[in-house]
Amino acid sequence: MSKILITGGSGLIGRRLSELLLERGHHVSHLGRSHQQGDIKSFVWNVDQRLFPREALEGVDTVIHLAGAGIADKPWSDDRKREILESRTNSTRLLYDELKKGSNSVKSFISASAIGYYGFEDNEVIFSEEDVPGKDFMAYVTQRWEKEVDTIESLQIRVVKVRTGIVLTTEGGALKEIMRPVKFYVGAPLGNGEQYVSWIHLDDLCGIFIKALDDNTMRGPYNGVAPNPVTNRTLTKAIAKSLNKPLILPPVPAFVLKLLLGEMADLILQGNRVSAEKILSTGYTFKFLQVNEALDDLLKSE
Repeated sequence: MSKILITGGSGLIGRRLSELLLERGHHVSHLGRSHQQGDIKSFVWNVDQRLFPREALEGVDTVIHLAGAGIADKPWSDDRKREILESRTNSTRLLYDELKKGSNSVKSFISASAIGYYGFEDNEVIFSEEDVPGKDFMAYVTQRWEKEVDTIESLQIRVVKVRTGIVLTTEGGALKEIMRPVKFYVGAPLGNGEQYVSWIHLDDLCGIFIKALDDNTMRGPYNGVAPNPVTNRTLTKAIAKSLNKPLILPPVPAFVLKLLLGEMADLILQGNRVSAEKILSTGYTFKFLQVNEALDDLLKSE
């Protein structure tokens, strides 16, 4: 069994991933901005002040790096955009500097990334890991983020980057936000509704991280998405069906979303279709291939 250190372990992905790793008998600890309550041992770092607890790496085989400011938590002011970028690049650089000092047993470094790497194109394009990055803000952030992650390869540590899609979970994120108006009979597609959503059930995303932990042949980027992306309109209808609610309103116009959200509206008004072929080629078996199956599982108690 492995000893695993997870940065950002208190987030949506980190909490569920920790549960699944513990069930498999692994030893898990967390590295974050504050001590956590509970049974999982936690360490505190301060990325801005470059303070790192050396004991956090003792005996660790694998680092799973999930830390980073939430993309959609706050409006994208200049300061917030800087925080989104630097929370990823600076934390990765601090990990590199600590690992470079040696006296650790880390063999694998598995980092979150994002399908925002590809930017946004028309619906005919299906992005794979071989494609070049896009040119918008999120593509820039993700490219810089991955560049920092790649430096860790020079330390003879295996590096895997999981480019995460839209994670479906009732604990937060996109699904919770789309569900809320649907529950109150005011749900509607966003913009023209034809933008693609490359989604993944939380348990499948965690499954990909676990696959990357177990499979030493995995290196480089892998798209963390289910094989069957859907349009925003299809997703919204599927949520309404799983909740047994009607959709009676027309789509929310793009200009309204831009007035409300500013540049951040691009996250929901524009989409991308992303391929899952590379992760499928590793032998990973998805639990949820179709969005209706994923939603029925997640919303069965709603």
